[in-house]
Amino acid sequence: MTTYPLSALRTLALHAAGLTRPNATDTEPEPATVLQTAQNLGAVQIDTLQRVARAQYITLWARLGTFTPQHLDSLAYDPAERRLFEGWYHAACYLPMEEYRYQMPDQRKMAENPSPGYARWLAQEKNDAMVRHVRQRIEREGALRLSDFERGETKPGAWWNWRPAKVALEYLLARGELMISNRVRFQRVYDLRERVLPAGVDTREPDAAERNRFWVERGARALGVCYPRNPGDYTWMRLRQSRPAVEELLRNGILVEIRGETLRGEETLLVHRDNLPALQQAAEGEIRAARTTFLTPFDNLWWAQGRDEAFWGFRQRIEAYTPAAKRVYGYFSLPILHKERLIGRFDPKLERAARTLRLQALHLEPGIDPAPETMGAVAAALRDFMRFHGATDLRIEKSHPPEAGERLLQAM
Repeated sequence: MTTYPLSALRTLALHAAGLTRPNATDTEPEPATVLQTAQNLGAVQIDTLQRVARAQYITLWARLGTFTPQHLDSLAYDPAERRLFEGWYHAACYLPMEEYRYQMPDQRKMAENPSPGYARWLAQEKNDAMVRHVRQRIEREGALRLSDFERGETKPGAWWNWRPAKVALEYLLARGELMISNRVRFQRVYDLRERVLPAGVDTREPDAAERNRFWVERGARALGVCYPRNPGDYTWMRLRQSRPAVEELLRNGILVEIRGETLRGEETLLVHRDNLPALQQAAEGEIRAARTTFLTPFDNLWWAQGRDEAFWGFRQRIEAYTPAAKRVYGYFSLPILHKERLIGRFDPKLERAARTLRLQALHLEPGIDPAPETMGAVAAALRDFMRFHGATDLRIEKSHPPEAGERLLQAM
């Protein structure tokens, strides 16, 4: 059996994630390109953190360069253009509308056997009445936000402290009776499913096994090359759910085992059969990683547990939820991808009124030389990142090593 070199594995993983194309800023992507990128990924994670643009926009920027964020919004919320919907996958994500049916097994399960938290909450008569009240108001008045309901006595916070109307809205969403029809100042707007789901969308409910096979296959294809547990990681499936699907897809030749050199040594890995030609092209140098870009902590590239360290020797961290004193890289540190390598990260903060992008810390990985070619490529990506954010000024507060920041500013 052929043993593929690490460079080919890295290149295939990046190629499948849409991260190998050379940087280009001559033309802005059309909505169709934004949609195709989201469909290829299978999901784009939504997050509320806003040190810079929200994660869902940066995930697309990383692959497309500067684009119009309203294209994504329209694809999710404009009834005339709606091709994406908000659903649960790896986390809260934008998903292709044609895949709505794969949400339905969990919706049915929630309706027939609510999760313990919801079951305890619904056991109180006043809460069960709140669910009926919320649904009736939306049925009668149309799409509503949480703020359209009276505030309860508890303060917003962890989910068990949500106001009763919020719990009712999220429960009805989990059951599939409601969908997110819009966002106003990033607040969810809820409406009846039949008023949001476009006509003609397939609503034939698969059983759980069919859904698991679909999601595992989708994850393997989007990851390019991975460990056996990783296709399930892509949708945050438990191993006991994903393992039978992986085994069945292997028996049927849809997933294929290969041997590859990782930083841990020679290992057995999985490739979706659709990605085998690209693997061979990567090994022969016909596909090359040529992009320099920045990735959010929530990027799809990190959805395969352990692969970042095995392929890149890079440990991805989400430090926004870590106490400040324990952070190593920063609140919202963005990894830097340069060609086939992850070479560092920086912690950005956008001062919108001043149109200034501050890099509160810039870190290069051990052994990375801040050579002019490397820092020039990072500078070119950073110029486009600033353009995307409407920033005209750059400040670098801290750099490791110091010459990395100096050379980046020179290249800018």
